[in-house]
Amino acid sequence: MSASTSPRIVVRSLAIGLGFGILLVKSEAVSWFRIQEMFRFQGFHMYGLLGSAVAVGMVSLFALERLGVHGAGGGVMALDRKPTGGWNRHYWMGGVVFGVGWGLLGACPGPIYALIGTGASVFIVALLSALLGAWTYAALRPRLPHF
Repeated sequence: MSASTSPRIVVRSLAIGLGFGILLVKSEAVSWFRIQEMFRFQGFHMYGLLGSAVAVGMVSLFALERLGVHGAGGGVMALDRKPTGGWNRHYWMGGVVFGVGWGLLGACPGPIYALIGTGASVFIVALLSALLGAWTYAALRPRLPHF
């Protein structure tokens, strides 16, 4: 058994995932009402939540890189810098597809497990759809342009 699949790592990962799921539910990040409110520009709740997450993520990634923290693979963590500026239609198209799917589903695909855990069993369809989408992408990836 490798170190990444030891029972201790699995239990710790499940505990972190459970805690994160509870945090998502308690912060109303998985609330259909809050998501619709955001897409209709009727409330600040989700914008504040997402903005806070982006800020914490940026500071955390900067600190990990600056401090030279080593990742699970042993190498120093570093961000893969992409060119900035200008119009990049691939990012825009991907963002639009993601946003439309998010708006139609009424939930971000990230907390699907938390939503299922709250008893919203209809999100099993969303989970199966997400898995089908990931499988389709994996099958088509060799034929798609990557920039």
